[in-house]
Amino acid sequence: MLQKKKDKGFTGATQYILDDELAKIVNISMALEMPLLLKGEPGTGKTMLAHAIAGSLNMPLIVLNVKSSMKLVDALYQYDTLTRLNDSRFGDSNRNVSNIEDYLKMGKIGQAFTADVRNVLLIDEIDKADTDFQDDMLDVLDQMQFDIIETDKTISTKHRPVIVITSNAKKDLSDPFLGRCNFHHIAFPDPKMMRKIIDVHFPDVDDALADNAISAFYKMRKIEAIEKRPATRELINWVRALQADTDFKPKKLPKGDVPFLGILFKKSHDYARAQVTLNRNSNY
Repeated sequence: MLQKKKDKGFTGATQYILDDELAKIVNISMALEMPLLLKGEPGTGKTMLAHAIAGSLNMPLIVLNVKSSMKLVDALYQYDTLTRLNDSRFGDSNRNVSNIEDYLKMGKIGQAFTADVRNVLLIDEIDKADTDFQDDMLDVLDQMQFDIIETDKTISTKHRPVIVITSNAKKDLSDPFLGRCNFHHIAFPDPKMMRKIIDVHFPDVDDALADNAISAFYKMRKIEAIEKRPATRELINWVRALQADTDFKPKKLPKGDVPFLGILFKKSHDYARAQVTLNRNSNY
């Protein structure tokens, strides 16, 4: 039987700024015990939201990083047949070869189900997985149990986890998958919200540096033919670098003097494109 416990509401975290709509959908998803599916471009804070929920509600965070080649069973449990075979051959292990459970290890979903306390389960970048993985995984999350074939044993959750699923929208998710989740699209922050984010990370930031850096940042995001536009995490790292440079003057930014482009643009083509744009128009 599932143990239900009313959690206090999530209102944000020390270094995570969120709007009222996002806070509401997080709390509704917890109340309805439904997975929360978050979409948005990389760097909009989808993954960090799960960290913020876990930190704010004092829950452990378990992260399943989805890979394209991953099978659902890998996320549930792993059976180490090779080690068992070696133990049976050489007999130099303290494990009991006849006890299959000695060779079972819980995957991330299995860890979330068997944990002694309620936790936050982050399933990151679900769009990397194939449709069968997605739909079968939601069956497990709906039922809150799965079978271990090798031992004919059913693992049921002790405490229903808070489930956050992220997608970068690189490919469509199936209708059954979408129908069984609450959904929220995290839009890229506007300049006003971005200033709040910068203020949270840099409480003593110089106003001229913050305002000019944010203005330059949004202009560079508009450069044409950029494959990976700089995101919030790049801006935060960039501001940190600008603060560390004792020779930097904020008034240079509006003139097109933009240092440390490599912090903002991580792909060679994007870096070169930004350089060409800045060189072409010094008052970009």
